Amino acid sequence: MELLKIFDLDSDAETLAKNLAYGQQRRLEIVRALATEPKILFLDEPAAGMNPQETAELTELIRRIKDEFKISIMLIEHDMNLVMEVTERIYVLEYGRLIAQGTPDEIKTNKRVIEAYLGGEA
Repeated sequence: MELLKIFDLDSDAETLAKNLAYGQQRRLEIVRALATEPKILFLDEPAAGMNPQETAELTELIRRIKDEFKISIMLIEHDMNLVMEVTERIYVLEYGRLIAQGTPDEIKTNKRVIEAYLGGEA
């Protein structure tokens, strides 16, 4: 129940997960994972299907997890704004091959990444 409270889901504790709003469902999935006290939290496209407000809330949630729970997070995500906001180190794959690695600032200026993912030329 404590995790539900921390992540503002305690008022919905008696609500079936299928009846929660989509953003709340995604938050609940993360809370369930945290309940297992992982050393690494794997998040596979957590922003998929979220609207901009839900994505902003998710961004803050991921920051909070990093700051308060002191666990590593492995993030697979196509929302580059989210990735740039919450990561310290990024590994970029294209068709399953590593094309770049570095800090968000390094990745933002990497010609190969720009061509492959950020939509343009360096």
